[in-house]
Amino acid sequence: MSYRILGSSYTEEVYTLEFVPSKATITVSSSLRIGYHPSWITAHPTDPSLVFACLEQAEGTVVALKYDESGNGKVVAEASSGGKDPCHLLVKDGELLIANYSSGDLSILSVTHEAPYILSKSPTTIYLPGTGPNRERQESPHPHGVFWIDETNELMVPNLGADVIHRLTRRPDGTWTIVGEISYPPGGGPRHVAAHDGILYTLLELSSRLVKGKLLQFPKQPVILASESTLSHPPQSPNDMLAAEILIPKPNSTYPEAYVYVSNRNDPSAEGDTIAIFEASDSDSLNMVGEVRTGLRHLRGMAFGGPENRWLITGGGNGGGVKVFERINGGKDLRLVAKNEDVKAPTGFLWM
Repeated sequence: MSYRILGSSYTEEVYTLEFVPSKATITVSSSLRIGYHPSWITAHPTDPSLVFACLEQAEGTVVALKYDESGNGKVVAEASSGGKDPCHLLVKDGELLIANYSSGDLSILSVTHEAPYILSKSPTTIYLPGTGPNRERQESPHPHGVFWIDETNELMVPNLGADVIHRLTRRPDGTWTIVGEISYPPGGGPRHVAAHDGILYTLLELSSRLVKGKLLQFPKQPVILASESTLSHPPQSPNDMLAAEILIPKPNSTYPEAYVYVSNRNDPSAEGDTIAIFEASDSDSLNMVGEVRTGLRHLRGMAFGGPENRWLITGGGNGGGVKVFERINGGKDLRLVAKNEDVKAPTGFLWM
């Protein structure tokens, strides 16, 4: 049996990859050139063959892609992102929500799973204010993700430039509004979040820390329980080792315990970047139970897939191509299954 995976990149292409576990291979079956730096991709929730990509450029653009049964795609629509350097996307209730990193705003486009796919060329935009103490990275607001939190029925937008997460809900007329913020230590730079069993896990890019907080319904603030480095041996001074992605696959019969998987970038070790594995428990502590050297350089996005989320695909933006790992030891460790070093500058993945 084979699995098809789409890979976004810092090239001009979105790759279609074929992973065959029985042969321990992952190959490029096709690619689609769509424009400068299609760094993040997300699927329509009711039609997985419809994929949206953001072009991370000054004149921010989002592109709708339609894939056939063979994994070949074509561009079917595009529109302005409403800002500069869109870096993250989410489709929610007929809307494409876009985090525009450099212009510091959240844009919203109406979309549908049928032609014309994108229903408006001009998105509505919500400006996200704030700055932080890091003069190079926090000179202005920088939203770095858009996440829907089922447990509290709200939208969360991490603002790396302001050390906050903006909390948004819908007004009665259907529009989004900011109703509050979650604050983090100055200079931390919140990048991505994940929620599990009443706990919010926040990844701080600039300080490479994982923050654990008890998730409470707005207007109550999360109760911070713990904060730990995403590196087993963190450096003593500021550096370029930046945390990137956080994932919590749902427990199942094969992997009954939940774990938090975090990717780290720019490790100077000859063994490449690491993936840190933490327990996802209701305790007041954060415990790292595993750390895997990947051989990748500038490890950004990761994605779980396959039966019971058995496999994890990763990529190195600055070297190493793509690699697929299998979860072992109940999820506390990872074993390399397949690799392809010819894939250039991968940034994110989507299991089809």
